[in-house]
Order: sequence, then C-alpha cells, then structure tokens
Amino acid sequence: MRIYFDASALVKRYAQETGTPLLNEVFAHVPYARMTCSTLGILEVLSILIRKRNDGRLKHPLFEGAMNRFKTEVLANPSFLTAPVTDAIVVAAMDFIPKHHINATDAVVLRSVLTIQQALRGIDDILLLWTSDKRLYRAAHQEGIPVFDPEQETIASLRTLPGLSPHPDQ
Repeated sequence: MRIYFDASALVKRYAQETGTPLLNEVFAHVPYARMTCSTLGILEVLSILIRKRNDGRLKHPLFEGAMNRFKTEVLANPSFLTAPVTDAIVVAAMDFIPKHHINATDAVVLRSVLTIQQALRGIDDILLLWTSDKRLYRAAHQEGIPVFDPEQETIASLRTLPGLSPHPDQ
C-alpha cells in the first residue's frame, strides 16, 4: 500500500488538528518511500502553515518546529515522493471540475492519483488517498479511488490497513 496525501490531510502532521494522531501513527509505521504528495500539495501545506502562524493559531516556536519537521520529512527527504504537476495532468484534470463540482486543485490531485493508481496496478500495489476535503473525498470515491479521511477515521481503523506494520528506520 502506498499513501497519497492531499494537503488537507498532510498539514495535520505539522499543525495540531482533528486527525493529527492518525498522521503521527502513519508516519511512525509507513516508510517515507511509500508516501507521496503532489508538488502543488506541498505548496498548499506551506501556505496553510504560514496562514496559521499569521492568524495566531500556530505560535512562532511551534511554527518553526513544524517547518523544520516538514523540511526534514518531506522537502529535503529524497525518500518522500513528490508527484509533479505537469501540463498533461492539468489538461487531463479539467473534465473533473464540472463532473464532480470540485476546484482546480482538487481536480489536479484527483488526476494525479488516478495516474499513479494506474501505474501501480501493473505491480499489484494500491494507492490510498488521504484527504479531509469533503468534495475531493466524494469525487475520489466516485472515481473508484480508495480514500481515508483522518478527521473521520480512528486509530483502530487505521491499523486495519495493509502495510501498517512497525519499521525500524525511516
């Protein structure tokens, strides 16, 4: 099993929100090489963290810690996979906007996930989309993508997912 994080889920690793314990659990049990996020999602996480700092929801020391952890675990980590947002992905995502009534970013995530999912079928692996965005969750479900919402699920349900066994090192 591989995990594709939408920004709405990944940010919970770096700022305390509903679902943060599940992100902490998955980061403790899944190797970075089985995690991915789009390059656009990475920008979104940065934007969300800065917005939380600016409006006072994330105090400066916590913001600095979150940024350092994000840099270590994602930005500077060659094992954490980033899915590029190419022109082909953007063009292919356009149809999802009217079909599912989602915004452009969600359409790009959806197209990116479907592209990776198709590639993984050839090696008998699955991709699980983690999102707390209700519209993206619904659209992904309608497209046949397995989806996990850390705001709605529990640690017990997380532990039933394939591939969540402890590993000694990241």
